[in-house]
Amino acid sequence: MEYKVPDNPSQNRNGSFTPLVTVTALLVTLYLVANLMAVKIITIGSFSLFDAGTITFPFAYMLGDVLAEVWGYRTARKVIYLTFICNALLVAFTSIGIILPYPDYMQGIQEAYTMIYTYVPRIVVASLVSFLLGELANAKVLVWIKEKQKDGKHLWIRTIGSSAVGYLFDTVLFVLIAFTGTSPASDILSMILIQYAAKLIIEAVAGTPLAYAAVGYLKRRCA
Repeated sequence: MEYKVPDNPSQNRNGSFTPLVTVTALLVTLYLVANLMAVKIITIGSFSLFDAGTITFPFAYMLGDVLAEVWGYRTARKVIYLTFICNALLVAFTSIGIILPYPDYMQGIQEAYTMIYTYVPRIVVASLVSFLLGELANAKVLVWIKEKQKDGKHLWIRTIGSSAVGYLFDTVLFVLIAFTGTSPASDILSMILIQYAAKLIIEAVAGTPLAYAAVGYLKRRCA
């Protein structure tokens, strides 16, 4: 029977819960950062390519792959829900920050803060919807592929295959919700296509090698 790292800290043989906590913290952080960076659109010439959050997003998916691969779908689902709650808290508290009083000499900073964090709720709403469907699909597909493989080998098939499905949900829903009405239809279409391709390329080039390293390390440490 294949060994699986327990999600209950008291069940770890070395008595440490650090690996699961570390992966969870990194995943939450990457999603929060991605939502803040998504306000900025990266362009080359007249073409809108993708939002800046696309840079960190594949690494968040990589950690989702690690969670599902090492701790299983149930634990991955719990962390996904936790990340959802943390993103909702980001919107709630930054929105409160907008309406709090400020000194006159901070007027410029207040205007910049308001401009960014007034747009962030829309970004986060788009992220929450796309995140839940995309990450849950990603984790579910990874576990499904692993069960079909039976031997547990070829992790890259699971990481890239599951991400291809997850990114489809995530990218289409995120771009439509976040930018419909604020960007031309041609830019929205190009962002969907380029974001999807960029995420898969980053996943294949950087995310999957990191997933191999992380999964190997975690299984060795906790075995």
